Amino acid sequence: MIHLAKIAAQFCPDSSLKTICPFGAGNVNDTYLVETADNIRFILQRINQQVFQKPKRIAENLRLFTEHVQRKILADKRDFSRRWETPAIIKTTSGEDYLVDQSGDFWRAISFIEGTRTFAKILNTKHASEAGYALAKFHSLTHDLDPKTLHDTLEGFHVTPHYLAKYDAVLAKTERDLADPYVKEGMAFIKERRCFASTLEDAKQRGELALCTIHGDPKIDNILIDEESNQAVGIIDLDTVKPGLVHYDIGDCLRSCCNPLGEETEHFDAVHFDTDLCRVILRGYLPMARSFFQPNDYDYLYDSIRLIAFELGLRFFTDHLAGNIYFKANHASHNLNRAIVQFRLTKDIEANESAIRAIIAELR
Repeated sequence: MIHLAKIAAQFCPDSSLKTICPFGAGNVNDTYLVETADNIRFILQRINQQVFQKPKRIAENLRLFTEHVQRKILADKRDFSRRWETPAIIKTTSGEDYLVDQSGDFWRAISFIEGTRTFAKILNTKHASEAGYALAKFHSLTHDLDPKTLHDTLEGFHVTPHYLAKYDAVLAKTERDLADPYVKEGMAFIKERRCFASTLEDAKQRGELALCTIHGDPKIDNILIDEESNQAVGIIDLDTVKPGLVHYDIGDCLRSCCNPLGEETEHFDAVHFDTDLCRVILRGYLPMARSFFQPNDYDYLYDSIRLIAFELGLRFFTDHLAGNIYFKANHASHNLNRAIVQFRLTKDIEANESAIRAIIAELR
């Protein structure tokens, strides 16, 4: 039994606790919103050590990231007209950035950014434009944070050939029903697209794309929107801040934002990639990105959109075959359903390749 109050008290020694409630809809960590009698709210999280096997590295990365971003925000007086916030680390009573309890569970606390909301799906074109701005703002604040100073908190994360190899290994020993129509659809889909799984990694190896600091998971429900201005004011869920390719972030943001039905729909036949939203998001992103974008970065934008959607489907599908050990699942076929959504999205991205490439050329 987890004594949440005792854990939370280690991060707010001078205040009595009022409430502790589950918060958000994350697929990996256990997240709680804590409120004290002084009406101070903060986020308490138990890190999933099956996913993040070296959680101290997350804490160290978060410290480096927040210190770098805060310096940049204070130094950049041009953008003070717009609010932008990053969660701050809350230390324990002993001055640590995290707490390890008697069971070996790893806990951390960060500030709650008041007056904001997140959404599971894009609401309108204004929201889409703000998503593009948010990702560009994040990258503009971190493009000069040397990725070599950061830990790789999830080795192989967004490296699609890595996930393909894991899929092969799981498939070879799965006990799942391979005759299920959606399982058969998933297996056929993966088989047909194995050849392009290494597109971004090959470009990196050739020196066409460079490592930088990335968010790793900039999907729409990690983008904070101010409740009054409806402007983006931050990106949360920073556990995956690490070295990577900027294309991982762009692809993940677009495959999330341009799927109007969202990741959890079961209306598979209606899943589609909204190219109008794609244009709006890239129009919000690319003007700010020009300060750090290179010609080759534009060349691989379409590939990133297609590949990251396929990759997430591959990850969901593999986790279904493995017995739902990575992503939280509400029922036995939950991750299979999620996989089919991403595969159908990938298929529609492919059908709209010419339109997407035309948008990129238009905004380049």
